[in-house]
Amino acid sequence: MNTRSMRQRDADRGLHKLLSSVVLGGCILAMGWAGSGCTAAYYEKAADRAAYAVIHEKGRLVPNMDPDFTLARTNLVDLESLPVNETAEEFLGPDGVQEQGARRVGLEAALALAVSHSRAYQARKEQLYLSALALTLTRHNFTPILSARGQGSFGGQTERAIRYELDQTTGELRPVLSDNLVEERSVSGSGQIQASWLIQDVGRLSASLTTSFLRFLSGGQRPSSQLTATFIRPLVRDAGYRQQMEALTQAERQMLYDLREFVQYRRDFSVQIASAYYNVLGERDRVRNAWLNLQSSRRNAERTRALAEEGRVTQTDLGRLAQQELSAESAWINAVRSYKQALDNFKLLLGLPLDTRIVLDDRELENLQIRHPEISVEDSIRVALAARLDYLNARDQLVDAERKVELAANQLKPRVDFTTSVTLRSDPDDTTGFALPETGRYSYSAGLEIDPGLDKTADRNAYRAALIARDQAARRVQQLEDEIKLQVRDSWRALDQAQRNHEISEIGVRLAERRVEEQHLLAELGRARALDLVDAQNDLVNSRNQRTQALVAHTIARLQFWNNLGILYIKNRGQWQEVTHVQVR
Repeated sequence: MNTRSMRQRDADRGLHKLLSSVVLGGCILAMGWAGSGCTAAYYEKAADRAAYAVIHEKGRLVPNMDPDFTLARTNLVDLESLPVNETAEEFLGPDGVQEQGARRVGLEAALALAVSHSRAYQARKEQLYLSALALTLTRHNFTPILSARGQGSFGGQTERAIRYELDQTTGELRPVLSDNLVEERSVSGSGQIQASWLIQDVGRLSASLTTSFLRFLSGGQRPSSQLTATFIRPLVRDAGYRQQMEALTQAERQMLYDLREFVQYRRDFSVQIASAYYNVLGERDRVRNAWLNLQSSRRNAERTRALAEEGRVTQTDLGRLAQQELSAESAWINAVRSYKQALDNFKLLLGLPLDTRIVLDDRELENLQIRHPEISVEDSIRVALAARLDYLNARDQLVDAERKVELAANQLKPRVDFTTSVTLRSDPDDTTGFALPETGRYSYSAGLEIDPGLDKTADRNAYRAALIARDQAARRVQQLEDEIKLQVRDSWRALDQAQRNHEISEIGVRLAERRVEEQHLLAELGRARALDLVDAQNDLVNSRNQRTQALVAHTIARLQFWNNLGILYIKNRGQWQEVTHVQVR
């Protein structure tokens, strides 16, 4: 075998050994990467740990924030654990039979169902989670950030072979280019590791280590390495990287704002669920009243028909009562439909499938009482301005706007940056092994970079825009303060109105009941006028409905009043803690 064939065989063996090593190393690296848990599931859990840590850290600064916040739908309410409705209410007609076997849901269970099943509530939780996740990235940008990359390649090219001949004159061997072409194969690679750290009020420190090599399979290599470190510190404009640090400051404060908004959303959500719950019960009570009215109208019509046959009443009175019977039946049918529609809407609000069979507990309506807050309007406004989370956000955002004005003014200054750099290199004559940077082979530089900023148009506009944004933020605080005062006063008026309406409706029910009783006695004697009987019956139904509406309206107005004051405390399953006393300082 000639020398060229032997070199070709050795090159092939070397290439095979190199490729095998690369493949084996890649497999080991991949297995190690997978074994260490760096999979999609690993990163999902890592993101959860980071985001939940931020929420729990910042959540301690916000009153009434859920300490056990999680995206996972824990503590799900099992409908099978709720009591079963065994009765079929007659006033619902055929729909009453459909409620047999349905689960009876009280207000507390409804609130728990809403917290654990509502799609809107889950979306709001996810929005808060994403805000926390964004903060983790912003924080990460101000820690030492490592990066690495590498590449490798195998190549070859043909070259004219070199042979050595004996110089007859000097007696030495000298290289001579041959007409034969040989293939020269080589393997090259390079790698780089970088680190960058933006240190608050100090500067930006960066370092990188690069290495590369070129190895010929026929023999010989050329390795090299270099280590470089740089440091930059702005001295005038953006001193201490205030502009970059503002991103972290604003992200931290925005997370606090988002937490406050979420707590306020929890309060609004509980009030919304309670309002919808009592609205369904109110519709159900309207069905009951309409049914009682229908039964009474039927009895009146039957009694009047009997009297008409005896000639004791006119056909006009009989026709009026027959018309009343038809009107009562139509009102009952409409009430049933409105109740069923309200119940389906409530299921949708809870996040339950519309096919879910539930019935709300009538005892919740029976247990309602008028509990009027014992606090003046002026004290209520003082409490609201001290406790409202949206007002706290508005005032803090004014501070943000003032800080941004200072930053924009700083951008009008010239840029003067102190820069320095140090580089260590490897020995270029070292052709064996892995070349490392040597401390004796260095270069360095230090100096100032100056930009006088001859064109300040963009910075000027940004500064003026920051001034306007600050003025707008100040006006928003004033506007929100007036809106809060208006909301508190309106809530107080709604409470007073609902209380008075309930008192009036109680009197109206008693009056209507006496009128109906009187008309029934007169009807038995054949002395009742159909018009008076119809009016009394209709007034009784209306008074009963108004009484229920006033009671529900006062309960909702009371909850909304405490919510407008910012002191409605929500528990972890959506229930609220009833406010019994407010201490005003």
